[in-house]
Amino acid sequence: MRVPDYISPIIGYRVWKWDGTGLKSLNGEPWLPQRRLAATCRARNSHDTHEPPQTDCTCGIYAAKTFHHLCSTGYDRYGVQGEVNLWGTVVEHELGYRAQFAYPKTLLLSPGALTPALVEIQSRLKMLTTYRIDIFVADPKGNIPLWGMDVGYSPAGLDYLIERSTQYHDRRRQERRIKRGDRVAILGRGIAVVEQADGKWIQAVLCNKSSLRIARVCVLWDGHNVRWETSPHACVETNAKACGC
Repeated sequence: MRVPDYISPIIGYRVWKWDGTGLKSLNGEPWLPQRRLAATCRARNSHDTHEPPQTDCTCGIYAAKTFHHLCSTGYDRYGVQGEVNLWGTVVEHELGYRAQFAYPKTLLLSPGALTPALVEIQSRLKMLTTYRIDIFVADPKGNIPLWGMDVGYSPAGLDYLIERSTQYHDRRRQERRIKRGDRVAILGRGIAVVEQADGKWIQAVLCNKSSLRIARVCVLWDGHNVRWETSPHACVETNAKACGC
């Protein structure tokens, strides 16, 4: 283990939590845009003050030596991964470093870290761009550039976000396509079970007695109640039995 005093930064790998306010360490320490993070020793007291990091202490800003090691520890599941510049006094260990000063170098966003809603992701990305560092989206075929400090947003990255959002909303529409076995709340009458459905008409049974024919356009998804609903005026009974429930 050696303790050089670095003027030029060395590169490590770490993970940050990410929300609308910016990047934070897993312990909640904020990393402010365009400001270096300086290590402090939380274990120090009035009888033992020192400038971190020290070889006989655990203080310092941590980073792994390789991205592979970062992933192998499981830390990559907790947030946004990326490269980090380390400088000042740096304690080198077998698999990582503890540094006096640090600042993110690049960020790698996993697909799971990106919300499908373009409005929301745009707001969060705007915060990340204030760090003035390169941002990529992780992809098995090769990381996709999303934003660069010299070029701004990348067309390839924007195309990825738009396609991902489109696929998400298409999937949601597919999931909300009414089908046999679904239940429809007939407001004021009860719950009907769908027997057949196409793009124009729905055939459903209310209370296991009344067979109803409902125009598809009159059946709407209620996100608040998480169910299909329609007005009783949109239903036409196709048998002679009345609902006794």
